[in-house]
Amino acid sequence: MLKTIKKRFHALTLTVLPLLSLTAQGQEISFDDYLLQLKRDAQAQGISQQTLDATIPQIKRFRKANASQDTATSQTLETYLPQVIPDWKVDTARVLFKENEQLLNRIADKYQVQPRFIVALWGLVSNFGESSGNYPVLSVTASQAYNGENEALYRKEFLAAMTILDKQQAKFDDLKSNGDGAMGQTQLSPSDFIAYAQDGDGDGRIDIWHSTADAFASAANLLKQQGWNGEDTWGRQVQVPAKIDIRLVGLDKPQSLAKWQKLGVRRFDNTDLPNRDDIKASLIMPDGVKGRKYLVYSNYRALMHWQASDYFGISLVHFSERIKNNS
Repeated sequence: MLKTIKKRFHALTLTVLPLLSLTAQGQEISFDDYLLQLKRDAQAQGISQQTLDATIPQIKRFRKANASQDTATSQTLETYLPQVIPDWKVDTARVLFKENEQLLNRIADKYQVQPRFIVALWGLVSNFGESSGNYPVLSVTASQAYNGENEALYRKEFLAAMTILDKQQAKFDDLKSNGDGAMGQTQLSPSDFIAYAQDGDGDGRIDIWHSTADAFASAANLLKQQGWNGEDTWGRQVQVPAKIDIRLVGLDKPQSLAKWQKLGVRRFDNTDLPNRDDIKASLIMPDGVKGRKYLVYSNYRALMHWQASDYFGISLVHFSERIKNNS
């Protein structure tokens, strides 16, 4: 998913804007003029004139509007997790897991990604494909680039979406996304689609919007390429000594499990950590020293590709645990 680096989820809607705005460079130009700049970028990248002529006139100006308030800012994981993963969603995930078990096992064999993580991701990012987004991704990415925030990122994704069209991997009307430009049932960015998308059902085309098999295989391939280890899990909730050195906390500060054991970190039930020197784990405290503490492994870091937020990461792995444990 596009790395907007948000700390919480929030709903987005899009609407038409007037055709004047400030670009990231502070110059007031019309959206139409900005779109011409994007067209020239696409031409320089080798997008065919036929694709440009058919596509550019269909691109309209949109913006985020009526965004819901970030109600999670004053919450902790104790209150947040039940909201984003209610019991009905867990029940639905278990039913869909069973319905798709043969497919999930086939994908697990090929990509070495445990099925529960695929189902948890599917449920969390698109509500099992029901909320994958219905906006034209080219209009979204062009408009987000025009807005000026993360302009380079969205220009890149606009050009990636143009490439998908030019290679006839999807048609304009089928190339849909959410308000951030993330596409399909497992919410891939256009550049992720180019890099990782897979034909999971073997029909000769890739359709992450309507084919659950393609969506699952694409997500699994992305995780595999991000370094997923199918022999390990994501991490664990832990107990931490009151005087732990806060400088050791952070996703970018991994230590061996043996080192964490020596520092006094224990499983949540206060028993010893696994006796393994080969696993590098990072200590994270999403709610600070008074909240939950976790040791997370490389698989957790791979999941952060979708959203660089520990609230997202912990929500996803917590969801996977509930699917696994049937509790």
